[in-house]
Amino acid sequence: MKLNEEQKRELEELYLSFLNNEKIQRMKDIPMHRGSNCYLHSFKVAKLAIRNGLRYKSVDLKKILIASILHDYYLYDWRKDRSLRKKHGSRHPHIASDNAIKDFNIDKSIQKIIKSHMWPINFLDFPDSKEARILGVADKTITIKEASSSKAFKKKKEAYYYNYISKLFK
Repeated sequence: MKLNEEQKRELEELYLSFLNNEKIQRMKDIPMHRGSNCYLHSFKVAKLAIRNGLRYKSVDLKKILIASILHDYYLYDWRKDRSLRKKHGSRHPHIASDNAIKDFNIDKSIQKIIKSHMWPINFLDFPDSKEARILGVADKTITIKEASSSKAFKKKKEAYYYNYISKLFK
């Protein structure tokens, strides 16, 4: 898919509105894979998902972008609460979707994309759209990269990552 300048600008503005959103900023306090945080993770996923989405002729890039940013909007540290540890993988997509509904009033199609991003762990939440499959692949790709990098490496590259997510198209 080839975007014109207006479409690029529109997606970039949407991306930046989330990047600078006060509610989204809370994700910086939620630890993620080996020294990362939900904020950085979600915006790296969004950039990769958009890049992958551009390979298809007919996908809704806005839905991909919104769902990518909000896919881990669960806002709790599951490592601190033993009751959440076992079920975090299967429950957090539904919690993230509920939080996104409450704070951003997302529509049902975006809810479904968010809920299905952990498939096949959430076996009943099959990713039945291109957008959902694109998000699932992007999330798993970024997760593997984050999980295979050391905390020290991430700390050293933290400024780079924040600069990397500062724009959608670069």
